[in-house]
Amino acid sequence: MSRGDGTGPGGQGGGTGSGQGRGGRQGRMGGSSQGLGGNCVCPACGHTVPHQTGQPCNQMKCPKCGAVMMRQT
Repeated sequence: MSRGDGTGPGGQGGGTGSGQGRGGRQGRMGGSSQGLGGNCVCPACGHTVPHQTGQPCNQMKCPKCGAVMMRQT
């Protein structure tokens, strides 16, 4: 039975909800979603490449020195 605090069965309580609406969601695994655009930058040598959709920067290697890239917005 709902007590008005959002703890009812199956999420049917009378709570106010905690959604943030469109575009304000967290990324996967608790990280933040960076959106489109931006660059991937090498923390070792400073080389930058444009970010590719669907390819996380931290899974790319720097084409110059081989270090793991980081996201730069």
